[in-house]
Amino acid sequence: MTLTIDLNALAANYRIVARTVAPARVAGVVKADGYGLGAALVAGALYGVGCRDFFVALTAEASALRPSLPVDTRLFVLNGIAPGDEAALIAAEAVPVLNCPADIARWAAAARIVGRRLPAAVQVDSGMSRLGLSPGEVAALAADGAPPADLDIVLVMSHLACGDEPDAAANAAQRARFEQLAAMLPPAPRSLANSGGAFLSGAFHNDLVRPGIALYGAAPQMGRDNPMRPVVSLDARVVQWRDVPAGTGVGYGLTSVAAHDRRIATLSYGYADGWPRSLSNRGAAYVGGHRAPIAGRVSMDSICIDVTDVPGDVLAAAGHAELIGPHQTIDQVAEDAGTIAYELLTGLRHRHARRIIGVGQEGVSPCGS
Repeated sequence: MTLTIDLNALAANYRIVARTVAPARVAGVVKADGYGLGAALVAGALYGVGCRDFFVALTAEASALRPSLPVDTRLFVLNGIAPGDEAALIAAEAVPVLNCPADIARWAAAARIVGRRLPAAVQVDSGMSRLGLSPGEVAALAADGAPPADLDIVLVMSHLACGDEPDAAANAAQRARFEQLAAMLPPAPRSLANSGGAFLSGAFHNDLVRPGIALYGAAPQMGRDNPMRPVVSLDARVVQWRDVPAGTGVGYGLTSVAAHDRRIATLSYGYADGWPRSLSNRGAAYVGGHRAPIAGRVSMDSICIDVTDVPGDVLAAAGHAELIGPHQTIDQVAEDAGTIAYELLTGLRHRHARRIIGVGQEGVSPCGS
């Protein structure tokens, strides 16, 4: 089992976004351990092509990543300040995204304790109803003289709910509300666009764009051609194959039965590795470029595929089957599984070897590393 990570493609995707949104800056979203690929690895590749702003979700992620980042980078924590995290945030030289009045009060108190102003981002809720100060809270903050003087507000931000749907009316409504709310706060660089927003008009780009999934090669917008290069490919070892007579079931529950003789191959990959069980009897792998439908249920450690239509010499020479690669993208697999590329990518486990290519990182790490 090998997951191949192409850092050259990752770097190329960053450049694509940067060209699209110029003159806005481009950050790198590396939360969830760099979408499962390794935050330090991803951040290093992005730094090499000019990225200096990075976003994680949690304080623990910031603490883990900071030693790998050069001193000229900014590291933002999206989910605010959990009680007791103040010292860890300061130690990591992280910039918390303040999402509520409690976050603001907690970070201002920390600034007074250390005796210096602390940098912060302020998030406003422009219509997603997920994170950020409500319009009423923004108004109250402005009435109180804006954020406390103890804080250095380096970014005002919000998040698009429908950036991946370019024709959604909600996008323009959120942009208008964001501009209205940001105008109530002290002047600071602004950020609204995510991966999908990067490919909306320049009115959405502001000062800083925060792509995530687009950097990793998945399509940033639904119903549009994907301009990004694929970053990951995934192969699974063919453990064995057998001839199965007509009427014989395959896998748990014997849910795959055919009226004709079949040839079935078993792959060493399953839901314990992150392959969704929802792909049972759905989707496919590719053997020597030939499509082989999944037959039966996805098991913890194995998948059966129907290789009846794969030529015998091709099957005999094939040691592996392609799960993600040139014949099916991560977006296509996610659609077959009834999910999205985000979930599929971040769900891939570490039981397989990881092959890193690009920017001087060529090599294969053993399973579990």
